[in-house]
Amino acid sequence: MDIYTESTKLHRKLGGKLTVELKHNISNRHDLSLIYTPGVAQPCLDIHSNPELAYDLTIKKNSVAVISDGSAVLGLGNIGGLASLPVMEGKAALFKAYADIDAFPICLNTQETDEIINIVKNIAPAFGGINLEDISAPRCFEIENSLQDIGIPVFHDDQHGTAVVVYAGLINALKLVDKRMSDLTVVINGAGAAGIAISDMLLGTGYPDITPVNNVILCDSKGIISKSRSDIKNNAAKNRIAKLTNKKNISGPLARAMENADIFIGVSAGNVVDQDMIRSMSSRAVVFPMSNPTPEIMPDLAKSAGAYIIGTGRSDFPNQINNVLAFPGIFRGAIDARASKISNNMKIAAAYALADYITNPDVDNIIPSALDKKVAAFVGQKVKEAYLKEQVN
Repeated sequence: MDIYTESTKLHRKLGGKLTVELKHNISNRHDLSLIYTPGVAQPCLDIHSNPELAYDLTIKKNSVAVISDGSAVLGLGNIGGLASLPVMEGKAALFKAYADIDAFPICLNTQETDEIINIVKNIAPAFGGINLEDISAPRCFEIENSLQDIGIPVFHDDQHGTAVVVYAGLINALKLVDKRMSDLTVVINGAGAAGIAISDMLLGTGYPDITPVNNVILCDSKGIISKSRSDIKNNAAKNRIAKLTNKKNISGPLARAMENADIFIGVSAGNVVDQDMIRSMSSRAVVFPMSNPTPEIMPDLAKSAGAYIIGTGRSDFPNQINNVLAFPGIFRGAIDARASKISNNMKIAAAYALADYITNPDVDNIIPSALDKKVAAFVGQKVKEAYLKEQVN
């Protein structure tokens, strides 16, 4: 039985991966009076008088909404809200398993940007945070940006979770290849939510306290993104990033971009990189082909072509660069700090926490295991500290 058939069989057996549990049994009239009427009236009035008490008296103190319109589900594309529900349930399960956060999958039957923004704003009172998931670019940028003032953290994991884990992996990889961020040429294939967020982080766009890389070359399915590309003039996100990347304004296919590059990061599609492309890179090249389920190049091929360090998105190869290392801890720290948003400093704190968690990195061990459930607490503490430091300053 293959993994896909086995997964469907398990889902059918479970009837979904989540349930709701009571924290206090309802066994008698007194219990009922405390949990519901008439006693519940007093907590309601307390919150009405002081909204902050919702964090002490309700599930808001430990809850996250996992919200998707199903427009960009990893490896599946635009399958819509209903079909995305197993993924969002899975995301909620990871929140609980790794960070003990009660997360609720909310799958929308609309892909209208303004409608999604309005829905999130109106359901926000019940939650301590919002995790946006699998929403297509460039709509995801506008949706997330429009929700930064609703009083609770809003985080698009496909953008920032990916960027955080990639950055953490690079921190440790550079220790092993003896290269500096400021000297790097990094090629990123995939100019959607993840590719653009990774580019911004590596270039220090909005991250004033980090050392930016020398040059990022971003590619999409048509090749290198440059200021000369007339076909991106109506894409605000690509236009913006074109002004920040590709210092020499080169044009051409992905193969051209990879010549003499130090780092390759793939957030695109399987089998788009060949061994000749890897051979054209600089010595001690770092290659992160992260497309799932099929990487941009299989690790054994990349290794035999000269790649020094390789990380993928898969659990069956070393150095799994997976968002599960980031989002549980980031939200744990943000919720514990009662943060109103997740700042760039908090994201960088998460990246360094992940890197520091590995005390003796080697080529097959630059990032924590996705199965290590202690990681979220470690990351959460550093994220919380970063937020509290911001408030003091």
